[in-house]
Amino acid sequence: MTNDHPPEMRNWRARLITRLVHGYFALARGMTLGVRAACFDEEGRIFLVKHSYVAGWHMPGGGLERRETALQGLAKELREEGNLVLTETPRLFHVYFNNRTSKRDHVLFYRCDNVRQTSPKMADREIIETGFFALDALPPGTTSATHRRLAELSAATPPADLW
Repeated sequence: MTNDHPPEMRNWRARLITRLVHGYFALARGMTLGVRAACFDEEGRIFLVKHSYVAGWHMPGGGLERRETALQGLAKELREEGNLVLTETPRLFHVYFNNRTSKRDHVLFYRCDNVRQTSPKMADREIIETGFFALDALPPGTTSATHRRLAELSAATPPADLW
């Protein structure tokens, strides 16, 4: 039997938590919509986060709440996950269907250049580690989705429709 889950979702706990959270969202929202961003500092390094509940290094982001615009949600997630402030208008890169999470989840993926970190992000219950990394020196455990998005941003591969 082949495992069609990406490495960061092969852990039964990660899958269970993801299912429970999306179960809640199914009741609270008709469709789930999230934002995620490739955030680059002035040196061209990308900002990545490590969550407490799922393995690997990810780009920051999260689900949109009711009455929240995509850009409001993006700014909130960047602030909460990394103490990041946008200095330029984010550019929508692509919209992905995240069918591995649920049959109704979509992700708006943005590119944010010249982000500024107001202070180092201290570990908390959700985010256990963060950092800016050179594109040729990503940390071990960087997720396959993060690698795919970076390849798409660099035009090495065309954008996929699935996250």
